[in-house]
Amino acid sequence: MPALSLSRLHWGRPSADKKALMVHGLGSSAATCWRVMETLADQGWSSTAVDLRGHGSSPRASTYAITDFATDLEATTPEGTNTWDLVIGHSIGAAAAVVASSRKPRWARRLVLIDPALSLDDSTRMQILENQRLGHLHQSVDDVRGLNPAWHPLDWELRVQANRSASLFALEHAVFDNDPWDVTDYAKTVTVPTHVLGGEQERGSMFYGDYATDMLATNENFSYEIIEGAGHSVHRDKPTETMRALLAFLGS
Repeated sequence: MPALSLSRLHWGRPSADKKALMVHGLGSSAATCWRVMETLADQGWSSTAVDLRGHGSSPRASTYAITDFATDLEATTPEGTNTWDLVIGHSIGAAAAVVASSRKPRWARRLVLIDPALSLDDSTRMQILENQRLGHLHQSVDDVRGLNPAWHPLDWELRVQANRSASLFALEHAVFDNDPWDVTDYAKTVTVPTHVLGGEQERGSMFYGDYATDMLATNENFSYEIIEGAGHSVHRDKPTETMRALLAFLGS
């Protein structure tokens, strides 16, 4: 299937020398990336976030494999160049960024993966399906607040808006069309510096344990740190600590 043209939001000066892209997770949107994008814009970056296919204002499609998301990302480039200085991805957005970088090594100079969903078992896939259906059909701002009391109030609102504005077909088929859900082979061939900001396993992280250890041993371009107290939504659970770790990686 040909690439889709993704809807974008932008922070910072478009003419800035440093160009960053952020890719949200399933059921989120470009708008939900606001905290990371504001931080980079304050640091002088031209910062862009996209709505993945089937999300927000981006076109709908018939298939939602991670490789489909990656195809769209590969066609998403900064104005005047084909290379992002930095690409940040969360969850399935991180998985898609890994595939894009593997297939098109000059697409990004660096990757930051926020609790990437690179390989998930069937039980986790079905839990994601249940959660996405619940979020799209039933969850209110009060529900999200109750589940995530430490989040910024904007994150409560934007999470609900994003989940409602996504296509239910897209949310379901992001699970159905990724069976198995595994982009490990792509991750092994990424050639750019890649830093993983993970959450704690007991709080719902999707990148942890033996899998994380094996990935670090397999690909020397990967580095990894756990943000203490964070779950899967690392950047919403612990924004200050996440931004500090992100900027430290960029300064390394």
